[in-house]
Amino acid sequence: MASGTALVYDEEMTTHKLLWSDPVCDIEVPERLSSSYEQLKRYHLVERCVHVPVREGSEEEILLVHSLEHLEVAKRTQTMNEEELKRVSGNYDAFFFHPNTYRCARLAVGATLQLVDAVMSGKVCNGMALVRPPGHHSQRNAANGFCLFNNVAIAAEYAKLKYSLQRILIVDWDVHHGQGIQYLFEEDPSVLYFSWHRYEHQEFWPSLKESDYDAVGLGKGKGFNINLPWNKVGMGNSDYLAAFFHVLLPMAFEFDPELVLVSSGYDSGIGDPEGQMNATPEVFAHLTHFLMQLAHGKLCVILEGGYHLKSLSESICMTVKTLLGDPVAQITGEMAPCLSAIESIQNVRAAHKPYWKWLMYEGKYSSLSSSKYSLCYFILYLRIWGFTFVLNSFLLLLKDAEGNDFFSAVLGFILPVAYSYQPNLTVIAVGPNRSLGINGISLLFALLQGLAESRILAVMEVRSGINLMQSVAKALVGASTPHFGVYVPPTQEKVNKIKILRDQFQQEWKMLQCSGKLSVFIFSSYEYMDVSENFIKYSWIL
Repeated sequence: MASGTALVYDEEMTTHKLLWSDPVCDIEVPERLSSSYEQLKRYHLVERCVHVPVREGSEEEILLVHSLEHLEVAKRTQTMNEEELKRVSGNYDAFFFHPNTYRCARLAVGATLQLVDAVMSGKVCNGMALVRPPGHHSQRNAANGFCLFNNVAIAAEYAKLKYSLQRILIVDWDVHHGQGIQYLFEEDPSVLYFSWHRYEHQEFWPSLKESDYDAVGLGKGKGFNINLPWNKVGMGNSDYLAAFFHVLLPMAFEFDPELVLVSSGYDSGIGDPEGQMNATPEVFAHLTHFLMQLAHGKLCVILEGGYHLKSLSESICMTVKTLLGDPVAQITGEMAPCLSAIESIQNVRAAHKPYWKWLMYEGKYSSLSSSKYSLCYFILYLRIWGFTFVLNSFLLLLKDAEGNDFFSAVLGFILPVAYSYQPNLTVIAVGPNRSLGINGISLLFALLQGLAESRILAVMEVRSGINLMQSVAKALVGASTPHFGVYVPPTQEKVNKIKILRDQFQQEWKMLQCSGKLSVFIFSSYEYMDVSENFIKYSWIL
């Protein structure tokens, strides 16, 4: 079994720099790499990683996504003087050439492919490549937005070719839309591309209509391009997590990728002058943690943007800590997505409804017969470490579930409520008469380890079986979660049950508000509510 986390870095990539005054490009500085690497050393993270050497990407590898003309233009810049470099740079939108840019860009490609090889060969479980120049804006025949060669797109084509992969997930959490990746894969159903980005109704760069939520892909690629536009600044931790719970993760688990690539731009973090968002470095630990549950843990994180050096370096450290298996940092503050984020999330779900099984009953709700209701307890109480979050017999929600359709319950209800509550300890009790299989329980443990700084307590009866205990133990120590097989969509009855629960509790647990209309509590559905100083117990009919 693969273990360890790769770190790919070479100081030479800091030699790519701007030689003249340009107010658009002057934020893309070498210190983005050097200060981040120094911060990793200060946290003693570098010494804990597996060091993978960089290499140059070959011309053949670059030509997997770029034209020969684009490659030749880049090669010629190596011998140009400053005036010539400035003239060639002016042919592109927000890009600059230095005599060593071509060399650095080839190193960035090679570093990314070295990481893919290390992960796919089993040398490591996951890893991060710190590279410059970034890549997600570059297109087949053009540099764009500080990007010369599209590192992540090349990595996807390389992995498909070398390792015969049929499903690759690319997650782009940079604050800018990675239109270069979208253009390269919008007709390709083997690559699922997800991008959230500052958009402001097409007012923010790159100001493209095709960056909006209704650009779902073309031809056979319809449904495999997911754009989540942020139409206001100030998006925070809860908005990012809501996007994962209610859009990305359900799609990702249905897609079932064999490899996950992250276009990891941290200009979506707090303090960045480009993004103007409020997400703290801790949220990137949680996003990374969720992606580690996919593709047997095969996760490659490749640096894109990020221009506030302190925010950038701290966010990178949070990401690497999580890849190494350290406890996931607690998120503080109110967990309530803003109305603009909710609107964008609902628009994405509506646009992709024709293409995804998990959305097939979106908006189609019917009344449920009371004879089919089950009882579920959701218990919150005060213990030695403060508020403790207990998920006990909620598994009854999954009664009569087929295959892995429990995702709708876990992602659509359990995780949003848990993150709304932000416990200091997570306790999961599993009995022998469970309705959920070993793989489902193991994944549940893994997903909930993102809470309470990974403080999680498993309470299991001896009769639960040695296989289940071993599987849960592996999940608790960070082993990759078992494969779920072919995705089975939830039944309409299951969707209805979860919809009723969301409507009942979304006023109290704000993270539920991103999937379905906002509504008031339905008090008639409560069996009882018992409140005391140290004990709060909610009981409802499922």
